[in-house]
Amino acid sequence: MLTAEQEAIRHALVSRPASQPWLWLAPVAPANGPQDSGLPPRSLQIYPWGERYAGTLQCALPLPLGDESIGNVILQHALDDGRQGLLEECERVLEPGGRLWLFTLNAWSPYRVRWRRSGLVAQDVQSWRLRLGALGLHPCGVPVSYLGPVWRTPAPGTEGKPGPFAAACMMQLEKRTAALIPPEPLKRQWQAGAAPA
Repeated sequence: MLTAEQEAIRHALVSRPASQPWLWLAPVAPANGPQDSGLPPRSLQIYPWGERYAGTLQCALPLPLGDESIGNVILQHALDDGRQGLLEECERVLEPGGRLWLFTLNAWSPYRVRWRRSGLVAQDVQSWRLRLGALGLHPCGVPVSYLGPVWRTPAPGTEGKPGPFAAACMMQLEKRTAALIPPEPLKRQWQAGAAPA
């Protein structure tokens, strides 16, 4: 499943060059360092380690990063084990206009039998949309992409399209903030030379 997601992550890294650093929250310790992962310079790659996080940065929540200091966030199954507060922290550090790629377990996949006793929890897409919308994160592009293995062999002509029963789903979201509307310029009420002298 994680291997299938790597292609989507590579596409995200290429499609969104950021002037700000990236934050990648992986589910396990990566095999290679951040410099080998394709992340832009100054980016962070961390993973859960007990109740804390390890990797480029070793910390606990709240993340020791400034508000709106990260250009893009990849959140790869870091919420499937029920961690509280991480999504809110990602929203806090994400700059306006920045993107969040959320990879989660698919609640409707028959593949969920594999992780049933592992303590991982899968939520359906609609509950994710409500939670993300409340934080000011809105879908962009394709609302949901399905990735990873499926139980059955795909029908002829549908290779490469696992559909809504794949093991994982990916949502691409954008942080939007309300912009102030500038006041309308004042119009002159009088005109020079209009009144007789």
